[in-house]
Amino acid sequence: MTRTFCIANQKGGVGKTTTAITLADALAKSGAKTLLVDFDPQCNATAGLGFRPLVEHPLVSGTLLSKTIDKTAIDGLDLLAGTRNLSDIELFAHGDEAVLKRIREQLTQEIRSYDYVLFDCPPSMGQLTQMALECATDVLMPIQCEYFAMEGLVQMIEVIGKVMQERQWKLEFGGIVLTMVDHSLELAGEVESEVREFFGEIVFESVIPRDAAVSEAPSHGLSVLDYAPRSRGTRAYLELCMEVLERV
Repeated sequence: MTRTFCIANQKGGVGKTTTAITLADALAKSGAKTLLVDFDPQCNATAGLGFRPLVEHPLVSGTLLSKTIDKTAIDGLDLLAGTRNLSDIELFAHGDEAVLKRIREQLTQEIRSYDYVLFDCPPSMGQLTQMALECATDVLMPIQCEYFAMEGLVQMIEVIGKVMQERQWKLEFGGIVLTMVDHSLELAGEVESEVREFFGEIVFESVIPRDAAVSEAPSHGLSVLDYAPRSRGTRAYLELCMEVLERV
């Protein structure tokens, strides 16, 4: 069975796209057939793997996904590149339910050959993110260890809970990933303790540290695993991948 992760947070700048790219790379390196879907009109995941955005997305045109999916330089990792035309999907939400149904069917039927599919969602709870939630088996939420982290979490969980109630099949909460953690800052430790106390085992043990290599990797069209394989960020993401695999 394909395990599909919706990687989402309504806040920007929390390491969402970096987590999507790096976790997808790590899963592929583990031997799993993996697909990364860039669902964000900013197309950062696409650029971060060295590709250009599509002129028109197959979800908009109705083209088979298999005709648009690219093989990346990473063995076992494919990419469905993003496009700025994904904004069209937001327009569909205002009345064209038939088109939305067709898109949901594409996203669930045409990805079954993969072991793992990861959706990199925009930093909002708009139609694109909600559609990814409706097609996913798991939600994975990166949060930055900062003052407003809990507020954003509570709002996200309310939306996720609503999708869980409306869906015909179960959506699992895959976990919360703490990102950009600087243990030299007292605030980071306080936020981590508060999140773990409130959410318990749903929070991954692995935390992603602040690491210059993680920030630099996308500019080279690589994940940090290939850009700086001995860095702290690489070690942290590999540990996160092992936790994800253990939670199957």
